[in-house]
Amino acid sequence: MATTLNINGETVTVQAAPDTPLLWVLRDELLLTGTKYGCGIAQCGACTVHMDGQAIRSCQTPIGAVGAAKIVTIEGLAGLHPLQAAWVRADVPQCGYCQSGQIMSASALLASNPHPSDSDIDDAMSGNICRCGTYVRIREAIKQAAQSNGQGG
Repeated sequence: MATTLNINGETVTVQAAPDTPLLWVLRDELLLTGTKYGCGIAQCGACTVHMDGQAIRSCQTPIGAVGAAKIVTIEGLAGLHPLQAAWVRADVPQCGYCQSGQIMSASALLASNPHPSDSDIDDAMSGNICRCGTYVRIREAIKQAAQSNGQGG
């Protein structure tokens, strides 16, 4: 079945059943592999993308539920996004697997709350698991990005 989606500002048509998870359309049909498969049950955050500016789990979002919503993946963040630069400065990445989901959740947070407190950051990021345990550096990178006025995504 043909479904039209708005992905990273472009209109695309994919051949997939309406109950196909957005994650698999992004990765397998559109070859946008920055969004990762982690747990498959929306608990780890590795598959986080934006839908109309809100962080969502693409592994549990069927494409039939997307409609005309604007989807933004890690590839859709413009250039070297301020959060990505802060990630490097704060030496966040270790294995890197969770990073795209972490950055997508963080950019949704900064878009809605440009000056988050530590508690705001912890609440917004609580659904993103980092197996390497870089949570303190993640919080620091988010604070750096907020201070540089590099919100949004």
